[in-house]
Amino acid sequence: MTVARVSRVALSIEAAPSCLDPRFPLTRRELLELVAILLAALDLSGAGLSLTVVDDAAQAELNAEFLGCLGPTNILSFPEDDPARPRDLGALFLSAETLVREAFLYGQGPREHTARLLAHGILHLAGHDHGPEMDELTERAVARACLA
Repeated sequence: MTVARVSRVALSIEAAPSCLDPRFPLTRRELLELVAILLAALDLSGAGLSLTVVDDAAQAELNAEFLGCLGPTNILSFPEDDPARPRDLGALFLSAETLVREAFLYGQGPREHTARLLAHGILHLAGHDHGPEMDELTERAVARACLA
């Protein structure tokens, strides 16, 4: 496992690099920078979170264990529930294989789709539920990330 830390964002690669899709669009540094841009765009600068990049098999296990759903999903959000850690948002698990597959299927650039998934996950960590407000915040953050 590799862990990098920039500000209050921790990034882990749980699978051996050879297990991840070789077309994964971003480097570790680019992911960290993207998360920092999204946190700022969502008025969450200074907040902490962990991001773990996994393969579909690991994501499917998490999805089944915690949500009771079969198969992998693109991103899972686990909000921090410790009141002693108010600036820690929680943990995100991003499936590298699903991200690459969806970017192709949706005709989106890999950076754009990565930004969209991360913004969506961060908003869940911050307490937002699906709906028009979350969609608007996601798109605004993605636009800012794509301009950076």
